[in-house]
Amino acid sequence: MKFRTTLLLFCIFAVLLAFVLFFESRSKGKKEAEEKLIDLASDDVQKISLKKEDETILFEKDEKGEWFIREPLEAKADSYEVNRLAQDFSSLKMERVVEKEGGEPAQYEIPKKELTLWFKGKEQPIRLLIGMENPLDKTLFAKREDDPRIVLLSSYLKSTLDKSVFDFRQKDIFKFETQEVNHVVCQAKEIAWEAMKKEEGWYLQKPVSALARKTRVEDLLRSLSGLRAKAFVSEQKQPGEIEKYGLHSPEYIVRLSLPSQNEELTFFLHKEGDKLYATTSSSPKIVEVETYLLTDLDKKVDELREKKVVDFYTWEAKKVSVKAGEFSLEAAKEKEDKWFLQTPEKKEADQSKVDTFIRKMESLEAIEFIDTPGSLSDYGLDPAEVEVTITTGDEKEIKTYEVHIGREDTEKKQVVVRNPRLPYLFRVDSAFLGEMPREAKAWLPSPPEEKKEEPKKENKK
Repeated sequence: MKFRTTLLLFCIFAVLLAFVLFFESRSKGKKEAEEKLIDLASDDVQKISLKKEDETILFEKDEKGEWFIREPLEAKADSYEVNRLAQDFSSLKMERVVEKEGGEPAQYEIPKKELTLWFKGKEQPIRLLIGMENPLDKTLFAKREDDPRIVLLSSYLKSTLDKSVFDFRQKDIFKFETQEVNHVVCQAKEIAWEAMKKEEGWYLQKPVSALARKTRVEDLLRSLSGLRAKAFVSEQKQPGEIEKYGLHSPEYIVRLSLPSQNEELTFFLHKEGDKLYATTSSSPKIVEVETYLLTDLDKKVDELREKKVVDFYTWEAKKVSVKAGEFSLEAAKEKEDKWFLQTPEKKEADQSKVDTFIRKMESLEAIEFIDTPGSLSDYGLDPAEVEVTITTGDEKEIKTYEVHIGREDTEKKQVVVRNPRLPYLFRVDSAFLGEMPREAKAWLPSPPEEKKEEPKKENKK
């Protein structure tokens, strides 16, 4: 009997709790709806008009869902900024109601601004009239045209409403897909170079044939693609304007080839005082841009060259071999990703010693390039004093890197090395030779040190 009573009471409690939660939820939802001046989906906004004292900005969404400015000029809009405007005002919460009805809008300087939203599926737009700031907390007096109430809106909306046409414009007007570029020609003051993409790397073609530092070329392409207008100085460039901004004889010209799009894109840039002006062969506009781009454009050819002898990461290595005359040593990664010596017999290697050696190979960088080396024997490279081969990847994609090491200049502590894939040589610091194995046991674990027996202490009576 006691159990049945308890169960019955529990069921009654559960029903009452559900009843309370249901009505509380409905009450909360109703209250939130009452606090909203506009409560519609921002994705449904198709057109926006922002009218201020001195101008009217009209935005319109095209069939692809991209925003354009239609007034006071025709231009592509910054989608982030216009979407933010749509989101802020399509679901618009009131701070509080000032007057329910019968108020005088002019008393609150309504309307100083007008925001009109056209929604998909709605015959009539919603017009919001905004007045002055409340001096107490910087909130904004406002009213919806079809609503008698005068309300206060959050102060953060002011920054959005105060934005200019420039703020709403798309500023990266020269944007292109950097990965599509396969050829770059750059003329910058006294610097001129040309580079071509081969496989996944960049190679300088002029003034020297050499491997380029991939990140340097890609940094330049990203900077060009990401150029943002600080100011639009000409919407439709004319010969007089091209000359006015120095673009008839620019300091910098960069030509890009985008074969997949069958396009040649040329950038023209000119620095005048502290201002940098830019246009392209495919744009009618001239804009002022940030000068940070000049850091990439003013790099000398030696700064663009890849200084690493071989470009891989130590953790990628799966096999390493060293050959010096009759001596050879090879190690490979096997079970549990551990290094094992392969010659003359398979033994577990000292992991730290092998990794340290490979890391030295990875970090080899040129102190100087020898572009016309002449006879390799002059550097101890025919034959090489030492040949190092490192293999990376797995069965799907195996890559092999070779380093041929010449005769050391002990006085200068330098040595010339060669990457057989490249037509030039590298002069490098010879300190890495200290890690070069000279015998088979060089990569074996060091034998444990024998413990010395401590002398026995004599008992003093």
